[in-house]
Amino acid sequence: MPTPRPLLLGMAAAIGAATVASYAPLGLFYLAPVAYAALFLLWQRATTPREAAFLGFAFGLGWFITGVSWVYVSLSEFGAMPSVLAAAVTLLFCAYLALHPALIGYLSQRLAMPLPLKWIAFVPAAFTLLEWLRGWLFTGFPWLNPGYSQAPSSPLAGYAPVLGLHGVTLLLLATAGVLSLTLRRDAPLRLRTHGPWLIALMAVWLAGAALKTVTWTEPTGTRLTVSLLQGNIAQDMKWREDQLRATLADYQALVTGTRSRLIILPETALPIFLRDVPESYLETLAAHARENNGDVLVGVPERLSGGSYYNSVISLGSTERQTYRKSHLVPFGEFIPLRPLLGTLVSMLAIPLQDFARGSEDQQPLQVAGERVAVNICYEDAFGEEIIRQLPQATLLVNVSNVAWFGRSIAPQQHLQIAQMRALETGRYMLRATNTGMTAVINPSGQVEAVAPEFTRMTLTHTVSGMRGATPYVRWGNFPPLALCTLLIGLTFLLSRRPRK
Repeated sequence: MPTPRPLLLGMAAAIGAATVASYAPLGLFYLAPVAYAALFLLWQRATTPREAAFLGFAFGLGWFITGVSWVYVSLSEFGAMPSVLAAAVTLLFCAYLALHPALIGYLSQRLAMPLPLKWIAFVPAAFTLLEWLRGWLFTGFPWLNPGYSQAPSSPLAGYAPVLGLHGVTLLLLATAGVLSLTLRRDAPLRLRTHGPWLIALMAVWLAGAALKTVTWTEPTGTRLTVSLLQGNIAQDMKWREDQLRATLADYQALVTGTRSRLIILPETALPIFLRDVPESYLETLAAHARENNGDVLVGVPERLSGGSYYNSVISLGSTERQTYRKSHLVPFGEFIPLRPLLGTLVSMLAIPLQDFARGSEDQQPLQVAGERVAVNICYEDAFGEEIIRQLPQATLLVNVSNVAWFGRSIAPQQHLQIAQMRALETGRYMLRATNTGMTAVINPSGQVEAVAPEFTRMTLTHTVSGMRGATPYVRWGNFPPLALCTLLIGLTFLLSRRPRK
């Protein structure tokens, strides 16, 4: 079997690494279709399915090693794993993720069909379905899904309220398919064939720009002043008992220093079980919230009488105490999959509370400060179809996170972009309170209206509107884009097997 040429493998890895520039923090959204078109061109040059698979794997390694290198930071700097082992685990994780583009590369050469069908329909649809699969397989890791690169500035972001993240991914990859065909060496000879595809491509992008002007939801009519607290508690200090008193005092001072109706603390802002927090402390926070005629949302772990413990957010203030418990847990961070097999490896990690229980999937919005708030914790906001479970009832989205685990990496900016996609999909404000960054207010158009500098202790205060109504994505979820992908794959097989005249 022919071995892939090293130069082509290096090019594939370089293209994958360059793709990361299309995401936050650089946000060069226009680079994404060009990068994927370059990948498609490499696949078109491959002579065997095996060679195309290796090219896809090399692209994936460049893509994920560059884009999720912060996994190493989490394992080594804060998880206390030996650096060599942390690097090996990170590389193995990226290699697993790279299997997805490797499979697409293999299929692109294994299946014979007309070029436009293959590169404009089949490959984009199959790629999109595999990205959806990556978002739930083994509890899911949808980070760096191609569609995120288009939020919020790209014309394709206009499709987010209609087709969601996966619809944007499909259109982005179809764009790459058209570009790859027009950039082929024989493209000038095929201009008559590819001209209609270029016109259709322009129409798709212009329609996306037009969709960005559509208002899918409307304000409820009330304005709400919110304060998002960023405590900037260093991760290596957060869970130390000798720092607990100082942490509680810091957050009490931040809470009592603002007059906003809704005050939001980050994930596990209080690093102590709720039942062990002095009742007088909770009453101080609640009394201040009542003075503001509002409520405060507090991230705090709960331990129930049966022994189970949850990553929770509780409300204190004018309304009765309510609770949201995280349901989509982080593997190895909040629960240990395959514990008999992986227990020894996990025991090396200095991660507190590794056995959280899952909250219910049908939790309802919290009734606080005159609004109905859909709370999600940490990377729960990476799963769009889970966010819309509380919609259209919810008028605001709130995400509380602690990404101090990833140090001074690009992870916080990437996470902010993910939250921007959720705001676009739902037509709601997304309020993000984080420990070290990025604490931000995102409007229903996905634009950041206010953001706190990273690694600073501060209160971010802003005025927002509750929103009502439902975008098409809220009503239908991922069904339309996934059904469209399935239909496209079916049609490509059907049309490619029709006898030609």
